[in-house]
Amino acid sequence: MKRRSFIKKSSISGLALTLAPSLLAANSGEIEYSVLELMGKEEIQLYGEGIQLRKEAHDAFLAMKKAAYSDGIDIKIVSSYRNFDRQESIWERKYIKYTEEDGLEPLAAIDKIIEYSTIPGTSRHHWGTDIDIIDGYRNANGDVLVPEKFEAGGPFEDFKKWMDENSQKFDFHIVYTDDPRRRGFKYEPWHYSYAPISIPMLKAYRRLNILQLMREEEFYGSEHFTTGFIKNYVKNNILGINTALL
Repeated sequence: MKRRSFIKKSSISGLALTLAPSLLAANSGEIEYSVLELMGKEEIQLYGEGIQLRKEAHDAFLAMKKAAYSDGIDIKIVSSYRNFDRQESIWERKYIKYTEEDGLEPLAAIDKIIEYSTIPGTSRHHWGTDIDIIDGYRNANGDVLVPEKFEAGGPFEDFKKWMDENSQKFDFHIVYTDDPRRRGFKYEPWHYSYAPISIPMLKAYRRLNILQLMREEEFYGSEHFTTGFIKNYVKNNILGINTALL
């Protein structure tokens, strides 16, 4: 398998990305986020060993973790900040598996990937606001990020109940709910977002020309991203989230 031939970006394109923040929040009083920052391509300051969140989100997480301890829950982070390169490696590993090992056609492989994994540059984990979490006190064999393990009889049943009752007190909201009307990524009872930062970041992200940005990327499968696919992906996957986070 070969990547598409690399198209060298012009210095003008690079300059446009650099100047983009002024277009995102000029005269609005909002915090400015660059295109590279929103896509996980810019180094940001993260806090906490094994936590890796922006300062405000980090502090709120520690407060939530402390509260959970008193109720016999050990909130453990499985994944938090992921940069573009890390998300790209996840995407390409899955793309190769589904196309070469499982024999799926490219479009079918992409549909399989986006059941749970985001296209590089579009992940909320790029922002330093989102976490995948479990109860560290409970033993669970195999993949821990499986919806059934958070349901009745599963090892994380009590953890899920605690989060349902308490997470919003600390401004953490589940992202991909089990609402049957919601489209996009499947239900993820482990994925939470720190709303005070992620809401304005999503607002800034929605102003970007995602179609154009994706056309500039070169990773396995990206040559199959049509205009219609990207538009549906933005509508269903990026915006198909808990309405409290919109």
